[in-house]
Parts: sequence; C-alpha cells; structure tokens
Amino acid sequence: MANAITSPTYDPITTAKNLATNLVAAQKAAVTAQSTLANNTTSALNSLRSAMSDFQSAMTTMTSNKTVLSQAATFSNPAVGSATVGSKATPGTYSFFVQQLATASQTSYSGLSAVSPAKDAGTLNLKFGDGSAGNTLSIDLAAADKDGDGILTPQEIAAAINGDSKNNSRVTASIINIGNQAQLVLTSNLTGKDNAVTIDTSNTANAGVGNAALQAALSNSANVKTIVGAQDAIVWLGAQGTGTQITQASNTFTNIPDVKLTFTKAMATGDSPITVAVATDTTSTIANVQAFVDAYNKLKTMMDSLSNPGDPTKNVDPGIFAHDSGLNALRSSMNDALRLNLGGVSLVSYGITAQRDGTISLDSKKLTTKLAADPASLDKIIGNNSLSAPAGVLGKLSSVLGQWSNLTKGQITQRLAAADTLQKSLTKSMDRLNTQYDSAYNRYLDQFSRLQVLQEQMSKTSDMFDAMFSNDKS
Repeated sequence: MANAITSPTYDPITTAKNLATNLVAAQKAAVTAQSTLANNTTSALNSLRSAMSDFQSAMTTMTSNKTVLSQAATFSNPAVGSATVGSKATPGTYSFFVQQLATASQTSYSGLSAVSPAKDAGTLNLKFGDGSAGNTLSIDLAAADKDGDGILTPQEIAAAINGDSKNNSRVTASIINIGNQAQLVLTSNLTGKDNAVTIDTSNTANAGVGNAALQAALSNSANVKTIVGAQDAIVWLGAQGTGTQITQASNTFTNIPDVKLTFTKAMATGDSPITVAVATDTTSTIANVQAFVDAYNKLKTMMDSLSNPGDPTKNVDPGIFAHDSGLNALRSSMNDALRLNLGGVSLVSYGITAQRDGTISLDSKKLTTKLAADPASLDKIIGNNSLSAPAGVLGKLSSVLGQWSNLTKGQITQRLAAADTLQKSLTKSMDRLNTQYDSAYNRYLDQFSRLQVLQEQMSKTSDMFDAMFSNDKS
C-alpha cells in the first residue's frame, strides 16, 4: 500500500504572524527601547525644570524682600502699640509718651422722621474740618427721593450721602432707630480733627437746605449729639512736656525711617515713656536662611536622583542622567557658587556648610553669633538673583541655573527639543516597521494558504490512490 500523505497541521494565519513578527522583532525592540528612553528623558527634564523653577522662585522671594535680615520693633508695653519694620530700618531704641489718640468724628441728628416733600428739600452740604475748598460735599436731596413718592426719608438721605460719587468713602451715613425716631448718624472714616464731618445748614445758594422744616431740624442743637469728637493724636518723643511733641491726624507714625508705629492706647499723665527697640529679629532671620537651605537641598536631591550611578549589588538602578557630563558640570558649578567669598565673608561664616552628600545645613547658633557681630554682611553674601544687577550667592546660582532653565536657549529647552525630534523620528521608524510587518504577513499568509490548498489536494489524491490500490487487490 502506498504511504499516506499527512494533512498539514499548521495554521497559515498563525504561521504568517509568527514569521512576520520574527522578521521585524529585533528592529521593533530597538525602536521601542529608544522611544522609552526618550520618554523617560523628557519626563526627567520636565521634573528638573520644575525643581529649578521652584528653587528660582524661592530665590526671587528672598530677593523681593530686599533682605534676608528680618527687623522687628519691640514695645516695652505691647498694650500701647505695635509696629511693622522694613528692611532699611536702622537699629536703635526710642522713647515715646502717648498723650492722646486720634479719633474719628461721629455725630447723630434726630427729629428727621417727618420731612417735607422732596422737591423742596434743596441741597445738603457736608463740611469736613473747616470746610475749606475741597473739604465739602454737596448732596442733591431732591434727587435722593429714589422711590419717587415725593417724601424724603432719613434712610434716603443716608443712601444719597453714601452713594455720592464725590464721597470717596470719607464719610458713612447710617440710620439708628431710637423709639419711634430714626436718627441719621454721620461717621468720618478718617481720624483727626481736620476730618471731622458736620452738616452745614446755612441757606446760602446751592449750599444749604432749602426746606425750612428739614433745616430747622438739622439746626436745632437739641437734635445734634456728638457721639465721638474728632481729635488728632499727640505723641511725645521722649517725656511728656519735655520731649518733642508730634501731632497728626493718624495714629500711625512714620517718623522713624522704614518703621511704622501704630499707637492703640493713650497713657496717663505722669507715666514714664515707653521704649521701642528696633533690632534684627534673629528668629525670623534664621527662618529666612533655613528656607534658602531647604530650597537648595530640594533641588540638590532631585539632581542627585537623576544622576545616581546606581548600585547593582543592592538592585539600585542608575538614574537616567547617571553618565551625563552636563548635569555633573551643573552640580559642580552650584557647589562653586556656594563657596563664594566676598572680603573674607562666606556662607560658612554664617553657619551654612556643605555636608558629605552635597546638601547644605544651617548651624543656627553660629548664625546667631555672627548676626550679633555683623548682620549687614549676611545680605552681602546672600545677594540677589535680579536680572538687572545679580549679586552674591543668589546671583551666581541664578546665572548657573539659567544656562539650563532659560526658556529659549537653555539646556533643558534644547534637550527637550532634541528628544521631541527623536520621538518623531522613532514614530516614523515604527510606522515603517509596521508597514514592513503588514507586507510580510500578507506575503506569508498568501504563500502558506496556497501551500495548505496544495497539501489538501495532494492528500485527496493520495486517498484516491489508496482506494484504487487497496489490499484486496494487491
């Protein structure tokens, strides 16, 4: 008997897929690996840019404050007042006696419940201080009748005063009800006798109140009550009566350069003057310096992770920039910037020192000691990162980082552009490989499909011969 031809056991589709895959597998793996590296590089560069931006923002914050030093003014009796101190304040101790505080006027007017028709109301003139030019406010009372009922109520008078475009928040009119009587209350929003507000009821042209009943009510001394009288603040530099008297409308004094003193309590006659000491605020200054140290270390830690050489013995993979000479050069330049020495003064002088791992630390005790001896040189060595006149350590660091972070020509921008170009090229390469795969798959599928048909035909022919030459005819 003839040997039977075995039918094919393979699947043309699977066979075509396997052969086409094997044809491009090595090239696809290479392109995929390059694409993964490019993606990881882009991600790492963006993280580095973000970390640099955070550090540069921290430097800008220090620069915008004009100084790392924090100044403070301390009252011997905090109940008497408080202070804010700027960077240019000169240390010193000052004596003050607060004779009286400035107050804002507040006056109530009663007898206004029954007001004649608005059309006869005329003009209400408010006077600030002596009522000199520019210190008056004229209110058209006829226009104040907003509901148009012809009756002018105290509430409408108050609304007209508050809503006048020339008021400029100098005075606030309000209504208080006592019994069945509505009283108009005028409160000056500025302290001092020159800001006292009163109603001028004189019947001069375009200045007074035309309605006789309203004018009479406002002019009646029995209806007018001074709730708070306006007065200026009186403060003595030194003792009361023997020092230098300072009189002004506000309770905030700026007689000491870059220091604002706000007095909140008057003193009793015979009291000893209080003292105000302006000096460096060591605690806040330490916090400012520590903020710089923390910001630098955060960036340094990020850069270290990206350039970590790795440790195979501990299964620690290397960072993506482990062998990047550019990043290593940047780290070295940053270290050099920290070592800046100006006339024998350095960060080390103020307790800022480098650690073994490249981070920096602050010795607050050493900083405190140095501040007591030479506070001014701290700003000199720290410097600033301004674009116009960078100086000190911040200026050096800003220059070094700018070579990487500059948005138009910095290293990060250039590298991101290169990574993007590479990704586009790799995408095209992968597209070509996919086309090559499709072509090979279709070719193999056609070939093995034909082969399968041929083998099926041969198998049928073999079966026919087996039937013709079966054993019973042998």
